[in-house]
Amino acid sequence: MTLTIGLTGGIASGKSTVSQMFKEAGIVVIDADVIARKVVEIGEEAYEQIVESFGEEILLPDKTIDRPKLGSIVFFSEDKRLILNSIVHPAVRKQMLKEKEEHMKNGEETVVLDIPLLFESKLTSLVDKTLLVYVDYETQLSRLLSRNGFTKKEAEARIQSQMPLKDKIQFADAVIDNNGTIEATKDQFHAICEQWGIQGKVL
Repeated sequence: MTLTIGLTGGIASGKSTVSQMFKEAGIVVIDADVIARKVVEIGEEAYEQIVESFGEEILLPDKTIDRPKLGSIVFFSEDKRLILNSIVHPAVRKQMLKEKEEHMKNGEETVVLDIPLLFESKLTSLVDKTLLVYVDYETQLSRLLSRNGFTKKEAEARIQSQMPLKDKIQFADAVIDNNGTIEATKDQFHAICEQWGIQGKVL
């Protein structure tokens, strides 16, 4: 029986760090962001729907989607964000399920679905356990400002487009507090793996 874990967090919470810990332990990680980029490539159904909904002005000269431009449109308009999500999310969910089933058939004991909007998109039915990577708002904001070069207004808009991390705690089966050192995060990661009976190369 395969254990499926839903890994989630928020922008600049350190979810990618924890995702990497799973990968280093030899555990399969299916990344929703990677799949989200694949499903909007030229020729894909979601690509055609996005161009139809947002117009050709969101395309680069090579006809690929200008992600920063599209991002700046949807982060400041909830209506447009809902339109984009209604196109991308079903396509991502379909591909994630396909990949999950393939790994289950291959006999993987644990599969991690790395889904930033796990709770917002009500995708918890896809997984057996949920793991939240948490940081407080101030840490999230300062990490985002130093990492992406956003203005404070841009950074706050991106954080506020997601459910607050503190509100996600109640929905998670386990929480990794990532406000501290990488060692502290690693210790929590190992403790949760042990608690859930996850076997990996370095666990």
